[in-house]
Amino acid sequence: MTFLIEKGRRLIIAQEAAKLLYYKIARDYKQAKKKACRDLNERDFPSNLEVATELDKFADEMEGKTRRMLNIHLRQESLHIMEYLKEFNPRLIGGVWRGTAKKGSDIDIIVYSENIESVYKLIKRKYDISKAEYSYKTTKGKTEKYYHVYILLASGDEVEIVVKDLMHMYEKRRCEIYRDYITGFTIEQLRKILDTDPTKKLIPK
Repeated sequence: MTFLIEKGRRLIIAQEAAKLLYYKIARDYKQAKKKACRDLNERDFPSNLEVATELDKFADEMEGKTRRMLNIHLRQESLHIMEYLKEFNPRLIGGVWRGTAKKGSDIDIIVYSENIESVYKLIKRKYDISKAEYSYKTTKGKTEKYYHVYILLASGDEVEIVVKDLMHMYEKRRCEIYRDYITGFTIEQLRKILDTDPTKKLIPK
């Protein structure tokens, strides 16, 4: 009985955190869970996976069929961008890859090159760059630097392109939310999913 009560509480917290993320009241999962616990006067943190599951359900409830159409549209736009950047081995990740994009979601693409300037110049030749900057991530005492290029499409959709060194092309990185490996889509894989099952969700069971 105690387990069921605790499970019920975690579900309520996860649902509240999901709403905070959906409405962009919280900027990330950690902040959303903290605020949900504080607002509900609870202490038991749900996992990121529990929150992500409720967020996906809530987005489906709020957006219905338009959400499925949005995911198809964003995947199609991603394919056009990736084909343009094909020399840099682009890979689609994030919510558009998983098929969990919702209203306000952007497109996340990784490209691989030792020459950041060549990537930047190619992007600028075709797209409107709104911002470009470096970011730093420290893992197990090791700090890595990545270059981010943000573009705005004619449709109004936003795209974040991360430039990584070639040495990172075959690295395996776990998702902090779903705890699986972030494999993403290559151009050919994206073409295939658009041809066979364009709204398919890639969420581990």
